Amino acid sequence: MWQKSLPHKISSTSDNDEANTGNNKKIIRRDTERHRRQKMVILNASLRSLLPVEMIKGKRSLSDHMSEAVNYIKYLKNKIEELGVRSNKLKELSDFSHVLGLGCQRSDNNLPNRVMVHPFWDGVEIVITSNVNEDGLLLSEVLEILLEEALSVVTCGSTKANERLIYTIKAKVNDFGCGLDLQGLQRKLNALVMSSTR
Repeated sequence: MWQKSLPHKISSTSDNDEANTGNNKKIIRRDTERHRRQKMVILNASLRSLLPVEMIKGKRSLSDHMSEAVNYIKYLKNKIEELGVRSNKLKELSDFSHVLGLGCQRSDNNLPNRVMVHPFWDGVEIVITSNVNEDGLLLSEVLEILLEEALSVVTCGSTKANERLIYTIKAKVNDFGCGLDLQGLQRKLNALVMSSTR
């Protein structure tokens, strides 16, 4: 009788092992899912903390938060590009002010004379800076060069800043058929103002 019941006991033990294995797998899956959900909650909270309050106000679902995060990233990208453009413009203005000697609060008579030539409407704008105590620069010589380049002076003025004289001359082209060589004009004026400092 004992021999007949033995196979039944062995079969029962095998069934129990399979049941335990199945239960263990279910427990592992539940634990894995619980950890995943906990991680998602933490990540979602971290995402919310990075977004402006007004963007997620009244929005509780994760999909809404993800959508607003995408919009916020696009907004920040545009702001960075705008700030980059503004930074470049400010740098250009700073460089120009430095050339004019406006960026220095102290008197500095050692700065060299400078010339800047820019296209302006149908002509050019010329900015020349020189030291106040320097008598070498003659505007008549500058005007002669402009006449040689078929330019007619429209306005000419000067201001004083930090012991520097700033001459601003605007001239228009008399003969459009001849064309205007800005680089050539820049070289001639540079040679003139540099020779006046010697």
